[in-house]
Amino acid sequence: MALSREEVLHLADIYHIYLSDDEVELMREQLGSILEQFQVLSELETDDVAPTSHSVPLTTVMREDEPRPSYSRDQVLANAPDSFGQYFQVRTVLED
Repeated sequence: MALSREEVLHLADIYHIYLSDDEVELMREQLGSILEQFQVLSELETDDVAPTSHSVPLTTVMREDEPRPSYSRDQVLANAPDSFGQYFQVRTVLED
């Protein structure tokens, strides 16, 4: 399934990605190839296949969730590059 240049530019705009003309062409080819692979998968007969979240069985190997003493606020803030009262202070990352 071939994507148009406009579709690639639209996707780049959605994700706030600047693409040069060469990158637009490269992405058009690569995304088209990925979509073709999914087209092949959609042609497979899967009516008798049970839905799964993983292709292999998984076993969770995590410790039991047991309460333990935590660090004090002062101990945690001691490692902060900057703090404001009882909070971490970070630079603004959002624009208006």
